[in-house]
Amino acid sequence: MLVRLVEIMVEARRAEARAVILTGSGKVFSAGADLDEARAGLATDPIWVELSAAVAAVPGLTIAALNGTLAGGAHGMVLACDLRIAVQQATFFYPAIRLGFVPPAPDPGRLAALVGPSRARMIFLAGQRIGAEEALRWGLVDRLVPGEALMETALDLSAAALAAKEGVTAGIKALLG
Repeated sequence: MLVRLVEIMVEARRAEARAVILTGSGKVFSAGADLDEARAGLATDPIWVELSAAVAAVPGLTIAALNGTLAGGAHGMVLACDLRIAVQQATFFYPAIRLGFVPPAPDPGRLAALVGPSRARMIFLAGQRIGAEEALRWGLVDRLVPGEALMETALDLSAAALAAKEGVTAGIKALLG
């Protein structure tokens, strides 16, 4: 599935997609690698860096519509998105330290840019799990919504980018860094 996500993001970049919305199904956005896969090496597989880089390279607006728990390596693609909205029941944790591996290089820096270095340390070094309200206060997510409004909100947030003239969204993203 990770390889397919990379392929989709590469195609979105090539097609100069004006907006991409990433979401999951059920009560979990993504649990990252399962524990056996993580221990077998998926947790440190370069695919996670490749995926977050592919998301970051999309010229249009990228939105993570977080329908539930976000754990582990899946943070990379979410942190690479321009906006993150979440349901009120969402939880966030990155158990790298507990599982005995160093997270992919882009993840700590992207997280620290959003929430600050001290809070990033709480997540990465103290292994803290945070809820949706705390994630909003910290700046990890941009908006909390009821579950039934998640996709409608994501679509509403993408409307300006979808309506923009060709190249405008990419130009603004380049200016924002």
